[in-house]
Amino acid sequence: MSEIAAKAPARPKRRLIVSRLVPYLLLQALIVIATILGLRLLQPSDPEDFALSGFSLKEGGTTRPVTLPHFASSRYSLPDPPLYTGAFTFRSGDGGWSVFLPRFSNAVEVAVNGVVVLDSRRDANANRPDRNTPQIAAIPSSLLHDGSNEITVRLFVWGPLKGFLDTVYVGPDAALRPAFETRTLLFVTLPVAFSAWQSILAVILAIMWLMRRREPVYGVLAAAMVLGVIQAFVPVPPATVSRLAGVLLATAPIESALIVVFSVLFFGWRWPRYGILLFAPGLIVFAVGLVAGPPLPRILFLVLGIPTVGLSLVLMACITAATVVRRQDAASFTIGCAVTIVLTCWVHDMLSVFEVITNERTFVSRLSYSAMLVAIGAGLTWRFARALNQVDSFAGQLVARVREAEERLKASFAGEEARARAAALANERTRLMRDLHDGLGGQLISIVALSERGQEGATITEAARTALKDLRLVIDSMDDIGGDLMLALGSWRERAAMQLRPHDIALDWRVATPQGLPLHPELRPWHVIQIVRILDEAVTNAVKHATARHITVTIETHDDGRGPYGVISVADDGRGFTLCDDGGAGGAGQTARGLRNMRSRATRCGATLDLSSDESGTRVRLQLPQVFPDSDAAAS
Repeated sequence: MSEIAAKAPARPKRRLIVSRLVPYLLLQALIVIATILGLRLLQPSDPEDFALSGFSLKEGGTTRPVTLPHFASSRYSLPDPPLYTGAFTFRSGDGGWSVFLPRFSNAVEVAVNGVVVLDSRRDANANRPDRNTPQIAAIPSSLLHDGSNEITVRLFVWGPLKGFLDTVYVGPDAALRPAFETRTLLFVTLPVAFSAWQSILAVILAIMWLMRRREPVYGVLAAAMVLGVIQAFVPVPPATVSRLAGVLLATAPIESALIVVFSVLFFGWRWPRYGILLFAPGLIVFAVGLVAGPPLPRILFLVLGIPTVGLSLVLMACITAATVVRRQDAASFTIGCAVTIVLTCWVHDMLSVFEVITNERTFVSRLSYSAMLVAIGAGLTWRFARALNQVDSFAGQLVARVREAEERLKASFAGEEARARAAALANERTRLMRDLHDGLGGQLISIVALSERGQEGATITEAARTALKDLRLVIDSMDDIGGDLMLALGSWRERAAMQLRPHDIALDWRVATPQGLPLHPELRPWHVIQIVRILDEAVTNAVKHATARHITVTIETHDDGRGPYGVISVADDGRGFTLCDDGGAGGAGQTARGLRNMRSRATRCGATLDLSSDESGTRVRLQLPQVFPDSDAAAS
């Protein structure tokens, strides 16, 4: 029973795999058919009216007739190359004539009536066996004569692959040039454009890898792209002593192995330990190319490199198919279709190499490889776009949450602001009550006491005036002076002058600095009333106890390097008094209590009060703070 229960869940899973794999394989079969038809349809049409296919071939000391296209035997020696000799008929009046070669390998030299008109060895890129580079050359009119003309084609072959010479076309340049330009576009311009795009993609991927080191998939793909660019743009000299050709041959299998590594990492598969063996053929070709030189690397490439490329394509097809079955995402599906196209083109090229396809030898694997690069770029773009969508979604959620938090904070701030306003109002109410109690309240009590004891009217009048002065002081402290303490001192000056006038005491007002006192935006009414009460106390003491004749008020601004601060000094010319060690007045009378109140008020404002007294008079110096305190903590 347990075995039956274990097999039961496996059957739906197997059915799911089959239901996904079969449609995918059918689609790949359709892509294979479409690729084959596309290869046939994309073959350029050459001007058959000017085709030369009948030639005599001189090779190895023997001469025999051949029909183009023709495969020459492989060889590793450039001397005594195969020589094709044919004839064409020239008709005067047809304009300029040219000779057009659609395809050959590895290099050709064309002569008309014994004069060389074309030598492909001057262009190293045209001699690559994996290229489909066409050649065209104008035939000077001085070489042509009416009737039959001779044309010879010397085919230079080196390496393990057989040489190939396609049909030769000789005729008016206007008839041959369109076919040449079409082949140049398909087999020269497009590969260069794709290779340039590949180099740009390699730079972008390298930058992405440098910025995201924890994702090696970008670095692996960038390395593969660089190898492809090297194959496309580095020319291969045809000299048999060159080792560069052997080294470049190793880049193809290494590049294909890197693409397999990329697919494994991109689709989240675990790279097996034995997977490093996939790089062995390319490394062997590379090492042999450095040490031995041609022709051994070419043989090894034919035996090891080309099968490695095919194996890598098969592995990629299997990886993408498994990923499609497991995930069914757009990236794996797109890359899988591109791998099928490249694998089909690789099989086509192998059939051409082994002469199963005899009427042409057009290699399209490298060109189709660009289709896979486009698919990979589409896959990366799809992943990037999906990540951006996720980021946008997360950003939208984050914005909504931030907006909700902002609304809650606004509500909280509004509550805090209301509470702070209520607290400030309560503090101001408390301050007013304290000021009224300390000043006006005490004076009113004095007036009541004097009235009950039956004192003279002058004494009661003086007490009433003192109470009225305190009331005006409280009211004036409520005015907004914009942080300019000089405005409050101006009002105090008028009250002080009125107070001193009945006692015949002169008030000398001095502003030592042009700006007077610095502005204090943080100045509050309770700061002002404390400062004014200190000045009132200093003037009152001078009137009552010093019997002074002059009182000098000096206002000035100093700067100690940390910022400006104001200083207000009140000095009289009366008799002084004895100061204790703590700076207070001797004894415990009203004067001592007044000085203690002055120091307390200065401390509450953050100011410093200095007192000096001798036989020449008394001087009170009030040094204001650079910044007044925000709270009246000392008072509470």
